[in-house]
Amino acid sequence: MPQIGPLVPLWTFCIVLVAMALKHFVADFALQPKWIAHGKERREGWLAPLALHAFGHAVLTLCVVLVVAPHLWWLALADFVVHAAIDRGKTLIAQRGGWCVDKAGFWWLLGFDQFLHQVTNVAIVAALFTL
Repeated sequence: MPQIGPLVPLWTFCIVLVAMALKHFVADFALQPKWIAHGKERREGWLAPLALHAFGHAVLTLCVVLVVAPHLWWLALADFVVHAAIDRGKTLIAQRGGWCVDKAGFWWLLGFDQFLHQVTNVAIVAALFTL
C-alpha cells in the first residue's frame, strides 16, 4: 500500500483529509447562522462574528487533531488565525470591488476563498503526519 513517509498509509492520510474537508463544510455552512455569515461581511462590527466563526473552525479542527496527534493541539490555533485572515481578506476584496452575489467577481472570490481553506486543510493534515 502507498505510504506518506515511512509510517503513514496513504488511506490514513486521505481519511483524515476528508475529515478536515467535512469539518470545513460543517463549520462554514451547517453551523454558520445568518447573523454570523452577514455580520462578518460588514464594514463595522465584523470582529465578533468573524471571531466566533473562526473559533468554530478551530474547535472542530481541535477535535480532529486530538484524535490523530494530540500534541499538535496548537494547529487549531493556527487554523483560527488562518481562517479568519482568509475570510477577512475575501470580505475586504469584495467590498473594494463592489462585488455582491449578483456579480461574477463575487463567485470567483468565493471559490478562491474555499480553495485557500482546503489548502489550509491539506497543510494541517500534512503537519499531523510529519511533525
